[in-house]
Amino acid sequence: MDIETAREYCLAKKAVTECLPFDEYSLVMKVMDKMFVLIDLEYSNKICMKCDPEYAIELRERYSAIEGAYHFNKKYWNQVFLNGDADDKLIKSLIDHAYEEVLKKFTKKMRAEYEALP
Repeated sequence: MDIETAREYCLAKKAVTECLPFDEYSLVMKVMDKMFVLIDLEYSNKICMKCDPEYAIELRERYSAIEGAYHFNKKYWNQVFLNGDADDKLIKSLIDHAYEEVLKKFTKKMRAEYEALP
């Protein structure tokens, strides 16, 4: 998968926006202002994604392309190298997982706002 495909896949999800809050190379994907993915635009070879802590460890042990995310809490964030042993199907699944991890943490108010969106 390339970063443009990953970007488009993220943006196709409900209530997702993109921004560059850190620098011009770190494209952040948010669902209702909560970050779930960061795409590295500088090197175009990795994506950082939110992840369940136990699943994060399992993924790191199984795939050489997945490790704890640099500059993030490694308990909750993985970085996936796009030129490694993680195929497109897995990367899409991990993006879905990251999105769901954020949705799970929504307050009742945020959940109601999310559900009311088209």
